[in-house]
Amino acid sequence: MVSKDKLVDFFQKQINIENEIVSLLRRPLEEMRNPAVKGVLKGISLDSRKHSEMYSAAIKLLTSVSPALAQKNLDEQKELVEKHMRMEAELIRELNKQVPSIENEKVKLLVKGILQDEKRHHQLLKEVLEILVRGETITEEDWWGILWKNVPFHGAPGG
Repeated sequence: MVSKDKLVDFFQKQINIENEIVSLLRRPLEEMRNPAVKGVLKGISLDSRKHSEMYSAAIKLLTSVSPALAQKNLDEQKELVEKHMRMEAELIRELNKQVPSIENEKVKLLVKGILQDEKRHHQLLKEVLEILVRGETITEEDWWGILWKNVPFHGAPGG
């Protein structure tokens, strides 16, 4: 198993690499005229920014204690993620319908790339709902469970 410190060091190096990718692509993207290549490279640059943010979040998760979310925060975040998932599901259905009818191979390549990204996003959002949001939430039910867990007889006579 990798130690927390080694993992943090690795993530920090990855942040630097991702930021370097963004920097390297900045000027060439400004001058690029091929829309397909520019679109793909711009997408990679944006992914590198996203990866940098995700590595930073991973470092924070490893090095600090996240405050528990209140029920209201959970409800808001859950609603936001679920709405995003519904929108992406509809987009995935529509893209799946369109891809077979696209004859231009360059356009088809771009749309298939978008479709793959949307499918990955959809799966990641499912996991966010199941793991991240729930893992940092303390509901009223949880508080009552904590309060009553170690109480002898749970208020019944005899204690």
